[in-house]
Amino acid sequence: MAFTRATGKHRGPSRLARRGVGIAGIATLATTGVIGTLASPALAADTEAPSLEDTGLNQTVVADVLADTVSAQAAAQEREAVEAAAREKAAAEARRKAEARAKEARLAKERAAREAERKRLASFQLPVAGSYVSTGYKTGGSLWSSGSHSGVDFHASSGTKVVSVGSGTVVEAGWGGAYGNNIVIRMYDGTYTQYGHLSAISVSVGQTVTPGQKIGLSGSTGNSTGPHLHFEARSTAEYGSDINPIAYLRARGVNV
Repeated sequence: MAFTRATGKHRGPSRLARRGVGIAGIATLATTGVIGTLASPALAADTEAPSLEDTGLNQTVVADVLADTVSAQAAAQEREAVEAAAREKAAAEARRKAEARAKEARLAKERAAREAERKRLASFQLPVAGSYVSTGYKTGGSLWSSGSHSGVDFHASSGTKVVSVGSGTVVEAGWGGAYGNNIVIRMYDGTYTQYGHLSAISVSVGQTVTPGQKIGLSGSTGNSTGPHLHFEARSTAEYGSDINPIAYLRARGVNV
């Protein structure tokens, strides 16, 4: 009795066909990223258990796909790490530059403040703000024991604030005979200034003063005919070493 070949739906697929389907399925699963969890069930879905030959080929394909996937992931992670490091470096550089600018601005401000203070301490001004000379230097008359005025008088009503014309140290503060209550200051440049006929004294010997600092109040103590400020410029602290106070102040930038 002759036998006929099975045909139709009852005919099983050939080994080669099954192999091709298995490879295509593995590639698809690997591409979607689920090869690790679904590879075995997908292969097991075949109605016929794979042969040893099929299993070896499939394992090779899976290994290659996984290797490529891991390599791609590693490369992506490395790129991300490099980019993150670059971003951090750029941010650190930006912070460094910002800090450097802030430091330079602070130092510039401090330098400007020191320079302004230096200029202020080196400046000179009138002993009575807004006043004028009522009696000039070397004016003659019997009012002065030497026969002439050894300083200048600035107009000032009693109790007007008197200030140091510049920076210096007080070397005399008290009664000065004909000068009444008087103050003598050794200026920072080695010269001396005197303030006489005061009604009140606000400083003491050894005290450091700065330009415009209040040292007393004008008055009419000592040999005086009325309230005013007697101002002298001297080369020493002693009487008789007087120099022209107007020229003295003008040489130091004061408008008299």
